[in-house]
Amino acid sequence: MNYKEAMEFVQNTNKFGSVLGLDNIRELLNRLGNPQNQLKVVHIAGTNGKGSILAFLAGVFRESGYRAGRYVSPASFSYEERFRINEENISKEDLCFHMEKIKKVSEDMVRDGKSHPTMFEIETALSFLYFLDKKVDVVLLETGMGGRLDATNIVEHPICTVIASISFDHMQYLGNTIEEIAGEKAGIIKEKCPVVSYKNSEEANQVIKGKALEKHCPLTFVNEDGIRILSESLEGQSFTYRSSSGRWYEKIEIPLLGRHQIRNAAAALEVLEIVKNYYCISAFQTEEGFRKTIWRGRLEILQKDPLILCDGAHNPDGASYLADFLQKNFTNQRIVYIMGVLADKEYEKMIAKTAGLADCIYTVAPDNGRALSSRQLAKAVRKYHSRVYERDQLAECLKEVKRTAGKEDVIVIFGTLSFQNEL
Repeated sequence: MNYKEAMEFVQNTNKFGSVLGLDNIRELLNRLGNPQNQLKVVHIAGTNGKGSILAFLAGVFRESGYRAGRYVSPASFSYEERFRINEENISKEDLCFHMEKIKKVSEDMVRDGKSHPTMFEIETALSFLYFLDKKVDVVLLETGMGGRLDATNIVEHPICTVIASISFDHMQYLGNTIEEIAGEKAGIIKEKCPVVSYKNSEEANQVIKGKALEKHCPLTFVNEDGIRILSESLEGQSFTYRSSSGRWYEKIEIPLLGRHQIRNAAAALEVLEIVKNYYCISAFQTEEGFRKTIWRGRLEILQKDPLILCDGAHNPDGASYLADFLQKNFTNQRIVYIMGVLADKEYEKMIAKTAGLADCIYTVAPDNGRALSSRQLAKAVRKYHSRVYERDQLAECLKEVKRTAGKEDVIVIFGTLSFQNEL
């Protein structure tokens, strides 16, 4: 199988849609030898913050000399980015090698009267095969959606599970209340496996506590009262942290922007305290790992003079984080938005949280089959803002905005992670 054939096979699986449940992934992995059972896994669910927490952990493991496999979906810049070891994407050769195995097994499943695996199930299986083949020391595994019925939840014995922020997203699949959504996220909690969680709303916290108690799991909440911010700038942030166990971190520096990233970093610190039984990680390696963390497209500065920011905020919670950051850092500057969204997102709530900070808003449609048209988005934005301009393509729109922007202006590109591979 060559690369073109591998990509055609993956794309053809789009017709099977998104199917929640573990029966199919269990059958697929059984036929592949259950590679997931031979890996040490940190499993994380949440509405926002999953990828950032995994990025911090990956940075520390890398700095400590370990090989950390990281599986995330969707990818932002290339298909191979879904499967990474430290900061290196899977090679096309390795991708084709493992995809060929999966294609054969998928065809066997259909011949035996089983359902064909979905795209996400295939990619999840490939990640396990690849990471086992490369003998990684740890797998940092992010759920695709929800948790309880997510294909990644096939992992039976993770070394730690993590619940990041919980808010409204994917309600058509996960439920219409915070309790229902939290129940789906908490579905990754396994018997006697340590759990680290944000302090979410009281309703969500109670669900997580209940699941941890049911599964006899030690539960650690991020100690938000133990965070003290030392510095904040467009170059990065630093903070001290007293962990839930009482351990004191005198100065943690992170390059990622926004106060929500400090919470994500604190969650990663709590995870590291739990997994120290499996790995030897020094205080210096921890500090260096956080300081060198890379996670693109999250309040990422693309250019200065004028300042151009790209942020992956794609739900109301993410929009709130973005608005807080802009309000804190650019109170007296002109802000211009270039915004695009997917049609199945709560974009009206995102607009309501962010529109008031912008001088004007340009709308474009992301290069994604689920995209909302520029015209439809502009119509929604006009309910909250009078200066709205429809444009066709992100690249051309950005050129236009840059031509008319002053040196002190701030250009913010946001609304979907799909934008990142268009820049």
